[in-house]
Amino acid sequence: MGILNVTPDSFSDGGRYVGLDDALRHARDLVSAGADIVDVGGESTRPGARRVDPVEEQRRVLPVVRELASEGIRLSIDTMNAATAFAAVDAGADVINDVSGGLADRYMAQVAADTGRTFVAMHWRGHLADATAGMRGDDVPGQVRDELRRRVDDLVGAGVDRDQIVLDPGLGFSKDADQNWEVLASLHELGRLGHPMVIGASRKRFLGDLLPDGAEPRDRDAATAVISVLAAQAGVWAVRVHDAASTRAALDVWQAWQRGSGPTRSARHA
Repeated sequence: MGILNVTPDSFSDGGRYVGLDDALRHARDLVSAGADIVDVGGESTRPGARRVDPVEEQRRVLPVVRELASEGIRLSIDTMNAATAFAAVDAGADVINDVSGGLADRYMAQVAADTGRTFVAMHWRGHLADATAGMRGDDVPGQVRDELRRRVDDLVGAGVDRDQIVLDPGLGFSKDADQNWEVLASLHELGRLGHPMVIGASRKRFLGDLLPDGAEPRDRDAATAVISVLAAQAGVWAVRVHDAASTRAALDVWQAWQRGSGPTRSARHA
């Protein structure tokens, strides 16, 4: 899942793709590099970011979604606003990716139920300005698992089909670096919830903490690719990344290792 932020303030690439032509070019580059889905977002989800009015959010994302959908590109809409989700699905989005899991907008579950689209529900404990408030107590992975289970039950109770729901443990949201690693080391526990999973670790600060001087976000792509391979080994449904090429290459190497062979001759010369 390749990230396309049409925002002025995202932590890694804010302002780079706010123009329609730049956004479309980058989306096509993501697909050419191996992304199966392009995740279009018009509101920054970095901790401390200000909320965006749904009208402005739709002004940013809908022209992009319409054009890319007309080209047959599979799309996800990254939004907490039910009205934006509905409009994006109407414009051609296949997936609704809500970092609040439907908690930020009480109408989101209805939109997911009515549209029947895949719904990604992230582990979430509050609005973006509060997202750095850390989790407390022991067994953070267990807390994440139990809270996601309750979120699934609430969504199903609101009419969302259980088979629509994909879960995201919310790396970096209400979790410090050590807690992020605890969650990643316990993906098998989350897998027992019986839902596909998305992992969004791309370029995040806890990866930079492992690198010299913290490294700038764009220098964390190799670390992101390693996380992506480990997540694939754990059976996740998708990894959400800024740099599709490095992740695709890492996954191709891992798959060749698993098969015990490289690509076919036709693939090598494609």
